[in-house]
Amino acid sequence: MLKGSNTPVPTAALRVELGWRTGPGVPDADASALLLVSGKVRSDADFVFYNQPAHSSGAIRHEGKRNTDGRVTDALLVDLTRVESSIETVVLAASADGGTFGQVPDLYIEVQDAGRSTPMARFDNPGATTETAFVLGEFYRRQGAWKFRAVGQGYSSGLEGLATEYGITVDEPQQTAPVAAPPMAAAPPPAAPPAPPPSPMTRPAAPPPPAVPPAAPAPVRLTKVTLTKAAPSVSLTKQGGTSGALHVNLNWEVRKQFSGWSSKFGRPAAMHSDLDLDLCALFELTDGSKGVVQALGNAFGALHQPPYIHLDGDDRTGAVAAGENLTVNLDHKNALRRILVFVTIYEGARSFADLSATVTLQPQHGAPIDFSLDECTVPSPVCALALITNTGGDLVVQREARYLVPERGVSPQRTVDHAYGWGMNWTPGRK
Repeated sequence: MLKGSNTPVPTAALRVELGWRTGPGVPDADASALLLVSGKVRSDADFVFYNQPAHSSGAIRHEGKRNTDGRVTDALLVDLTRVESSIETVVLAASADGGTFGQVPDLYIEVQDAGRSTPMARFDNPGATTETAFVLGEFYRRQGAWKFRAVGQGYSSGLEGLATEYGITVDEPQQTAPVAAPPMAAAPPPAAPPAPPPSPMTRPAAPPPPAVPPAAPAPVRLTKVTLTKAAPSVSLTKQGGTSGALHVNLNWEVRKQFSGWSSKFGRPAAMHSDLDLDLCALFELTDGSKGVVQALGNAFGALHQPPYIHLDGDDRTGAVAAGENLTVNLDHKNALRRILVFVTIYEGARSFADLSATVTLQPQHGAPIDFSLDECTVPSPVCALALITNTGGDLVVQREARYLVPERGVSPQRTVDHAYGWGMNWTPGRK
């Protein structure tokens, strides 16, 4: 499509894909959406992005990133049947993290049928130079039907500037203005004589309680942390994320679909519908007790009693809003010594070789932390994802992204235990 052109789209479930080619010096990019009435959001809840990944109506959900053979995509799932009738426009935007869009090659936005991934509209290369945010396209209503327009409007003020343009309240660092000392005052005038006491027969009326204004909604936080090989760790303490719930999410997709044998290891390759990954966690508490949280053996843990880690249900889709999820209760951080989050292939594949996965850690307070797994080049059915350690009260998240190859007859869990020195005894288990 050309800039400014439009095309009809069905009122159905769509996938909006932001894509580009990555490489040395190429900034990261993030997809977002804003639901507008008369050109503005109704509230900050009408902004869908990495820190606020789903709209309350269920109409839009941030799916997350995929990295396949040097091409990165970040996607939004849009169900136009669920967009509220008052919404006139759904803006589809992108923001650059760590550079400008002039440094992002082969940038495009594509609208697909969510069920079939069939392209319906595509807008390539909006002519970016120094912009750090773009409105790439929009869905809008015309005579009861939906259309998609290629927009290509850039901003040099990043995601913050784009968001505030549409009425979003952004959380900014507080700046304290200097306060001048009051000048020396003259001697105060004599105090007025006290009022006579009230008559014994009457009581002064109690003053009405002061009106309490309603609490203002919390502004939107735009900060995030992406862990890489060069910068693999972050302190939750310094981020202010040491209380409340820490949600750990794993989402994935199959890189390739094969009808025959895997070309890498000579084994049957997994189909997406057959694949079952299990998110797990080894834990060690400050009292010396150790254990594992996993679906095998129904060891789902507990959030409000030791080990203060809970595993949600088992998922086979890999979707970011569902996927595999762990929750850590950081209100009991003083009881936690270390937690190793790892993932195993339960069935559907013998290796991570043909999978692409993203890990997101979302503290209740503080910036979200995410990272992608590197491509697997060994026949590995287990991957250590992240190590959370409590050292002197400092909670640190360390990106591991480490594929392990068990010895013959050794379980994936025992392999992880040996690699990280947990020293536990293992017995066979089943879901």
